[in-house]
Amino acid sequence: MARPSNTLRRREQIVDGLLAAMVAHGYDGASIVAIGKAAKLAPGLVHYHFDTKAEVLLALVERLVQQVRARYAARAGDRLDAFIDAHLALGSDADPRAVAAWSIIGAEALRQPDVRRLYRAALASTLRELKRLVAARLREQGRLTRNAGSVSAAIVSAIEGAFRIAAAAPGSLPAGYAAPMVRRLAHSLVTAEPRA
Repeated sequence: MARPSNTLRRREQIVDGLLAAMVAHGYDGASIVAIGKAAKLAPGLVHYHFDTKAEVLLALVERLVQQVRARYAARAGDRLDAFIDAHLALGSDADPRAVAAWSIIGAEALRQPDVRRLYRAALASTLRELKRLVAARLREQGRLTRNAGSVSAAIVSAIEGAFRIAAAAPGSLPAGYAAPMVRRLAHSLVTAEPRA
């Protein structure tokens, strides 16, 4: 297998730099100079590989989406639980910086149409997969599936809310609470649906 090109490695390094700079200083404080410093590269190299900071942010959004999908794919067992754990569970594959970055990206989605587009696409993909999992669980239990979309929306809202609180007020909620409690929420919402 061929080695990744220097350009690909540099771009990844720059995306890492944005992640580090954003977590430390927010998106506005993550200047090209700060990104370069965090990536241990000259600011000119950042501009060589990306025209704008927004382009680096878009690459970071894509990376974060791919990382959570990889976490989900790597988990065995119950797929609904695996989905929730991929988003929220602590462990060796968890990246607290990614949670903070995703919260900042959510805020930037309010201000930047390109970020909003990617954020919405990521959420739509998450909701589609979750709705599929919820509908399957409802069918397994002989329950009506008409509210699978609403149940999925409640679960995604709980996931996104856990991200926001973890990023905005670290340490204010019990460590490791999110995944088990959102799993319980999901199971409760499913079993609350009427039988078919």
